[in-house]
Amino acid sequence: MPALIILLLFLALCAINVPIAVSLGLVALGAMVLSLGEAGLMNAAIVMFEGARSFPLIAIPLFVLAGGIMNATSISRRLIAFCGALIGFVRGGLAMVTIVASMFFAEISGSAVADVAALGSVLIPAMKRRGYSKELAASVMSSAASLAIIIPPSIPMILYAAIADTSVVKLFVAGIAPGVLGGLLLMVVAYWQAARLKLPAESAFGLAELWRTFHEAGLALLLPVIILGGIFGGVVTATEGAALAVVAAIAIGLIYRELNLDVLYTALVDGVVQTSVVMLLVAASALLGVYLTETHLPQRLAQSMMQLTDNRYVILALLNVVFFVLGFFLHGAAAIILVVPIAMPLIKAVGIDPVHFGILVTLNIAIGQQTPPVASVLMIACSIAKSNMWETSRVNVWFIAALIAVLLLVTYVPLTSLALVHLFY
Repeated sequence: MPALIILLLFLALCAINVPIAVSLGLVALGAMVLSLGEAGLMNAAIVMFEGARSFPLIAIPLFVLAGGIMNATSISRRLIAFCGALIGFVRGGLAMVTIVASMFFAEISGSAVADVAALGSVLIPAMKRRGYSKELAASVMSSAASLAIIIPPSIPMILYAAIADTSVVKLFVAGIAPGVLGGLLLMVVAYWQAARLKLPAESAFGLAELWRTFHEAGLALLLPVIILGGIFGGVVTATEGAALAVVAAIAIGLIYRELNLDVLYTALVDGVVQTSVVMLLVAASALLGVYLTETHLPQRLAQSMMQLTDNRYVILALLNVVFFVLGFFLHGAAAIILVVPIAMPLIKAVGIDPVHFGILVTLNIAIGQQTPPVASVLMIACSIAKSNMWETSRVNVWFIAALIAVLLLVTYVPLTSLALVHLFY
């Protein structure tokens, strides 16, 4: 009952446009006062500070900065050209290019918002010029951009790992297969839409053009190798890999002669703004964590749930429904912060691998980025395409169905995500 009251108060504050981080902080402070008395407020500032200075969380602003630098240079344009030469010959080739380019970009930025901002401004107008409806163009770009949080490195995975106290690197490894599978299913949907609407291919396949674009994008394609190779090879931690991504992005921008102080300043400002939102949420969640620890609410909730069922797949299905519903109203970071601390005792009690659950959380967040009224990524894509979000959602429902299919497969066939983890670890 206390958990339900906290959730309802939080949603009520969000409904009247109180910022999410402020809403979470107010609810947490109120809960602390009720449970611990006024003495609970004395250490509130220290608790928030300690909660936001976790070493793994340093990777978030670094990956955001790396994505901002790439947005400001021609890295995204070079990736698009290479993907066009690679797969543009298929019917609906530009939609395919969008999905494949997003998969490449995902291996660098870790942020769906960065993905849709960097690629959408180029690819959505291009799709509209080739006869795609503005709703279809926005749907393809939006759903493809959400692959950025499934394919490593992923900012939501880093946040989950910090809260659930699990391995970031194992989460990154577990995200590879679901991310690639999601990209393939999105391409199937895109091809079906293209065939139904008789959309054109872009150009004939040519080895000479493929080699030329590969040569131009060579340094950009090295970025995922440097970042993920260093992390998976055990050379660097995920946080150090994020710093490596920034250094590599700056070096490539200088080599391309497209990075100057003005561009770097803009990227830094954008990075600070995006990171501040997440870190304020994390700091507010630390207050909620104190309340949950003192009241043993997660443990009591786990015991109550275990009395109803101890079937892990039923519990995973219920948690998927919870995340799906919250996805309509909350941003991904807020959903992680609100649900994961409460769910973890239950997850451990029924023997669910925290890495497996982390991938399910990430997939649910990717779906939540597509479902109005919040739909943060879809909203940006619609803004670029100048389309109505609700009309776009009628088209996007098919792409959402592809992501849901991946979610169900990973839920009930855990080896889909854990096979590589078991192989390497």
